[in-house]
Amino acid sequence: MATTPAKKLSVLKRVRQTKKRTLRNRGVRTMVKTYIKKLHEAIASGEKDQMDSALLKATSVISTAASKGVLHRNTASRYISRLAKQVNKAKAA
Repeated sequence: MATTPAKKLSVLKRVRQTKKRTLRNRGVRTMVKTYIKKLHEAIASGEKDQMDSALLKATSVISTAASKGVLHRNTASRYISRLAKQVNKAKAA
């Protein structure tokens, strides 16, 4: 939001709050994507121990993002489910 729509104090406060929340949420979303990428790399390497630890960490980060309200809880659940499915498939192969 480059320009402020009005000069009311409540509007200016909302703009400030939105900027703070956007920055906070961006950091959490970036962390989620990073740990998902690490899990995909572990799956590609084929090492089972590495897959388990990466899945555990990714699940934790995704759950945290959901609890903070960055991700919807159903979206987080879907991510976790799909990642676990990929890990189980890679272990079986």
